[in-house]
Amino acid sequence: MTDYTIGYIVGSISSTSINRRLSKALERVVPDGVKLVEIPIADLPFYSPDFDADFPQVARDFKQSIADVDGVIILTPEYSRSIPGVLKNALDWSARPYGEASFDGKPTAVMGTSQGPISTAVAQQHLKTILSHYNAPVLGQPEGFIQSTPGLFEDDGAITNEGTAAFLRSYLEAFVDLIGRYATADDASESKAA
Repeated sequence: MTDYTIGYIVGSISSTSINRRLSKALERVVPDGVKLVEIPIADLPFYSPDFDADFPQVARDFKQSIADVDGVIILTPEYSRSIPGVLKNALDWSARPYGEASFDGKPTAVMGTSQGPISTAVAQQHLKTILSHYNAPVLGQPEGFIQSTPGLFEDDGAITNEGTAAFLRSYLEAFVDLIGRYATADDASESKAA
């Protein structure tokens, strides 16, 4: 397997976020040759077009973190049948200034966990709509709807259910395949240009 670095964004800034626990669980089952790194969003100020002429350093760092990875996994909670405002704010920063969208052509995967039986399905659909507008190639299958039952993920990411661990491994493998398809296409385009 080719070496890839995958960034992940936890769409919650809660100190008790179950989606952060899910990110730690992913780190436990990451395929060989793949490194996961967090792309933090908590310090981003509220986006305003007033910043477009001179982005604050924290926003430039955020955009550079997306540029530096081969793909991005977004782990979103579901707030009122949509994504959290803090995540939407981060996505707004990623799309600006005009013509410099960070997710344009960036392989992206969406997953999330909640205590409800439909998990974060509605929030994920909203998020996929936003990412489609950004021209991000988004992993279609498998879909990552994880119902967080008590004790499923420990604080350190330990997964207590082998079926869930196997699913998370297969999800990451599918995402690595998507990244590889885009990397191969990019390499082919560069060869033709040379």
